[in-house]
Amino acid sequence: ALIHAADGGTVLYSGWNGGLGYCVKIDHGNGFITWYGHNSDLYVSVGDHVYKGQTIAAMGSTGISSVSHFDSRIQRNGTIVDPLNYLP
Repeated sequence: ALIHAADGGTVLYSGWNGGLGYCVKIDHGNGFITWYGHNSDLYVSVGDHVYKGQTIAAMGSTGISSVSHFDSRIQRNGTIVDPLNYLP
């Protein structure tokens, strides 16, 4: 499965991130940063500008993981928040 950016922004991080394995972080410029972890392959680099829906990674099982899955986190103004609060 492929992972897509939740919104447009600038890639802050793209690489190995310990327990999250291969991880991408995107700064959306509005106080929000999204994290995408446990990927098998990364398709973006630090500094890249991405658009909403752009393919940024392939789902995997890297880091502390026993099965292939997708770990998404939302950071708002420096604090990790519940992503369920932002789903339509």
